[in-house]
Amino acid sequence: MGRIILYEDKNYQGRRYECNSNCADFHSFLSHCNSVQVENGTWVIYERPNYSGYQYVLTRGEYPDYQSWNGLNDRVSSCKTIRFVASADPYKIQLYGKGDFAGQVFEATEDCPSVLEKFHWREIHSCRVLGGWWVFYEHPNYNGRQYLLEKGEYRKPVDWGAVCPTVQSFRRLTE
Repeated sequence: MGRIILYEDKNYQGRRYECNSNCADFHSFLSHCNSVQVENGTWVIYERPNYSGYQYVLTRGEYPDYQSWNGLNDRVSSCKTIRFVASADPYKIQLYGKGDFAGQVFEATEDCPSVLEKFHWREIHSCRVLGGWWVFYEHPNYNGRQYLLEKGEYRKPVDWGAVCPTVQSFRRLTE
């Protein structure tokens, strides 16, 4: 069972809100969020209610300010716990240079700090997650906006929550 504590102020000060399960809207309890403690589990916190807007993947640990989780601002309104299920499928993702699984394809089983350096691509336009959970990042070295992907097909960037195809790094999400 996961547990996350969200605080209005930096360094775990001010009003707080504790979650042990998914919460579609805690904005009425906290007007903003400037620090987080993840006691157990892996969580995704979202900028807007109902698991929408920018998303941030947080693993067990302490985040004394919103910049420590690569937050763009102090607005967070919903959270969801990630439930890892034992699977025989190894971590594997297929990346495509064009939408709808067209163009050049690469397969990855490991983290990638720079899509440009590894694949000589500036953008990923579609992908298939064949196994495991993955996080796409807007910038190299796991920085910028984050997009959580579970097993499934993503025909275009909007399918994983992005407005444009800018993915410059990605990594496996493990327990």
